[in-house]
Amino acid sequence: MAIYALDDRVPHIDPSAYVHPEAVVIGAVTLAAGVSVWPHAVLRGDYGRIEVGARTNIQDGTVVHCTTTHPTIIGAGCVLGHNAHVEGAVIEDETLIASGSVVLNGAHVGAGSIVGAGAVVPFGAAVPGRSMALGVPARVREGFTVPEGHLQLNVDMYAANAEHYRTALRRIG
Repeated sequence: MAIYALDDRVPHIDPSAYVHPEAVVIGAVTLAAGVSVWPHAVLRGDYGRIEVGARTNIQDGTVVHCTTTHPTIIGAGCVLGHNAHVEGAVIEDETLIASGSVVLNGAHVGAGSIVGAGAVVPFGAAVPGRSMALGVPARVREGFTVPEGHLQLNVDMYAANAEHYRTALRRIG
């Protein structure tokens, strides 16, 4: 796997976390217990820090970055879908950042929320907890509350996938 220190910025990866061999982790990145990082995802903590909470999965092609003024903090039990981009934002627990969506510097996405596929949460925006944000720029869908536990199946599935990949993945070409 491609895990790099950059000067004095060294990743801290819990032994139970899974980083796919074709993912990249650079610098001040902390991965808590049970985190999984999938192929071609890049977590680059070069200008600031990135923290990822327990059992969060960061799916294929996702980019997580930070800035000198905005760390990226991702809570526990989150799902960052394929090709998402999170930069300098706070993502609270049990939140879905769906495939192809973007969450930018200074944005704050409340616990239990969904940022829909392809949505863009702009600089400094706030998405309240248990809400759904859709579109470009993302707007909160009025009158909709995300049910509790909406991500549990996905979080459990990716935790099981990580354990399976840890023992069964082998390169053949």
